[in-house]
Amino acid sequence: MTQSPGEYRPSRQDRLRPAEYLGGAAIAAIFVGVICLVATRDWTITLIGTGGVFIVVLVVLALLQMAIKPNADERAELGEGEAGPDEPAAPQGPTRH
Repeated sequence: MTQSPGEYRPSRQDRLRPAEYLGGAAIAAIFVGVICLVATRDWTITLIGTGGVFIVVLVVLALLQMAIKPNADERAELGEGEAGPDEPAAPQGPTRH
């Protein structure tokens, strides 16, 4: 099935990517929470540690995702054409001065 350029429909993988980041951060936070609860038996420290780890892991994953250079499909989706944001666009034809 071919799509027109104005009609972009993200794939299932693209739609579930934010859930993957949230899930990874939640797994790391639960792991730290369980370790903290077993070690200290204090709910206040456990909740603070769990929340802190969740936020830190989520921010780190978001920053790592922003560091990845988009491929050709993502650039086309963003409407940047063939040239990326760091690359100058090629001239469209002969120029006369």
